[in-house]
Amino acid sequence: MKAWRADPLVWGHGPRIFEMFLEPTCPFSVKAFGKLDDLLDQAGEDRITVKLRLQSQPWHMYSGVIVRCILAASTLEGGKTAAKSVMAAVATHREEFEFDRHCSGPNLDATPNDIIRRIERYSGVKLAEAFAIPDLDREVKRHCRYARQNGIHVSPTFMIDGLVQPDMSSGDPAADWVARLSDHLRQGWCKKRVRPVPPTRRRRQARI
Repeated sequence: MKAWRADPLVWGHGPRIFEMFLEPTCPFSVKAFGKLDDLLDQAGEDRITVKLRLQSQPWHMYSGVIVRCILAASTLEGGKTAAKSVMAAVATHREEFEFDRHCSGPNLDATPNDIIRRIERYSGVKLAEAFAIPDLDREVKRHCRYARQNGIHVSPTFMIDGLVQPDMSSGDPAADWVARLSDHLRQGWCKKRVRPVPPTRRRRQARI
């Protein structure tokens, strides 16, 4: 089996870590995703690091298929850029990937292959082969486990430096997000955290 690697969905390289947990067809997640570039432009890629986490939700009926498509795209030559193109295509044509009231509508007759072909057509990313990577589900599960261990249940959810920000919303202007991130920067949260010494090491140090 050919070796593969999912390119992390990370933009920017600054000390402030801003994580966005998004479901690709959720209207509120789509609104948040649409502010990614504006956020990076306003905050500065040297000041923040934005990490996208895919939060699949079962009531969005094709959520699992679309999440796998995004991660499949991230294994291609274009990496995170290809994955972002897929997310943008789904966001732009969101209603074509949804169901009426999550239970009816034309997509009842759509197959996963129909969804894949639709995404390829809108995004220009040929991802069908990558979608079929047998163990791609390990990357899907990694996103799921990370969300679960942080107690994430809804999309979108936002975290700054590992702390959930329950009062942040997809309806906030990007400038408000920048202000929030800047507040954390001014409070000195960008200082390197002191990692606790494991108990075994403490005992070893005590003997020295």
